[in-house]
Amino acid sequence: MHCVVTAGPTYERLDDVRRLTNFSTGRLGIELANDLTAQGHRVTLLVGEQATWPGERRVSDVQVFSTTQDLLGRLAELAGDQVGAVFHASAVSDFAFGRILERTESGDLRELGEGKISTRHGTLLAELVPTPKLISRLREFFPPARIVGWKYEVDGDRTSVLEKARRQIVENRTDACVANGRAYGEGFGLLDRDDRLRHAADRGELFAELRRLISG
Repeated sequence: MHCVVTAGPTYERLDDVRRLTNFSTGRLGIELANDLTAQGHRVTLLVGEQATWPGERRVSDVQVFSTTQDLLGRLAELAGDQVGAVFHASAVSDFAFGRILERTESGDLRELGEGKISTRHGTLLAELVPTPKLISRLREFFPPARIVGWKYEVDGDRTSVLEKARRQIVENRTDACVANGRAYGEGFGLLDRDDRLRHAADRGELFAELRRLISG
């Protein structure tokens, strides 16, 4: 089966030398891609250029992405019925920079547009605008595929995370969602569209559950 795995963070530009990103290392997605490859699947790994996990990438087709828009374009290029499964594990930046503003002596706000914004401007105001929700496009790109999303949360508890996972599945017409993060607690929860929850204590158990999901 041709599987597409996304891993690692996207970033968004502040100016020509600075960026907004997150703490994702890409480890989970890369190790999942390696596991699927070891099981004989054909895997395309889309990995963020800021992914810091140093482990080996044992995948024949590795593509490196940068921004959210870049990742969206690469997914669109892979679109079609030939993809059997999509594992969207990348940590997509929720926000991009909009206008960067400084307050003038008169109290007005003036937009800056420099290639490298100088600290001589003093305190600035940065406008954050939501990035496109890539998961909402996956069913359009890959109509027959088994699609798995991720819901990583640090606030709330396991119940609240699983409710968000259910909402993700319904709103984006995906087949399952992996819940994890501090709010979920130790391990991973794999929730499918029939509201069946499987708990995995570690990555190995999670990968086994994901393999069962796409083979069923």
